[in-house]
Amino acid sequence: MTIIGIAGGTGSGKTTVVRKIEEALPPHYVTVVPLDSYYNDTTGMTEEERRAINFDHPDAFDWKLLIEHMRKLRNGEPVEQPKYSYIISNRLPETIHVEPKPVIIIEGIMALANKKLRDMMDLRIFVDTDSDVRLIRNIRRDVVERGRTVDMVLDRYEAVLKPMHEQFIEPTKKFAHVILPWGIKNQMGIHILKTFIEGIVTGVQK
Repeated sequence: MTIIGIAGGTGSGKTTVVRKIEEALPPHYVTVVPLDSYYNDTTGMTEEERRAINFDHPDAFDWKLLIEHMRKLRNGEPVEQPKYSYIISNRLPETIHVEPKPVIIIEGIMALANKKLRDMMDLRIFVDTDSDVRLIRNIRRDVVERGRTVDMVLDRYEAVLKPMHEQFIEPTKKFAHVILPWGIKNQMGIHILKTFIEGIVTGVQK
């Protein structure tokens, strides 16, 4: 099994890069594990405490459970992946059944932040996109998909996203085997990555 970690700031284009990699692999060959599924269980918290959670901080994630699941998948065991709801800021009762596959992609802003998880990865990728491009994408997404105003998005960017990116996300670039500049616009870089990963999976790369 090959475990790949793909990190980058909010709005960097990580999801699109993951989709491009999926397209390069045989059908039913890859499972994408969103890091967002592994936010901490907040069942014991009050509604006010949940609203105060900083989802862009490493402490918001249940690293222990994620690492345990990665070990099980690598050992050929299926896992029950949590489903997280931003509406209630907690996990839902139902889970997602995940079977072990040849390629597991862990995708999320903090995918390279935890050393134990990093050490399990065969390939670590950081999608690097200019801050102004990421901000524009955040505005478009949050205004259209989440009903927020531009002022709300900018306030959150200044108070949370920017400082958390600089403190916890940007530094993880040094752990990446590959830094993909310009994000999804880097078609040649994505093509090289797709070819390389396909080679690993099919045994061409040694």
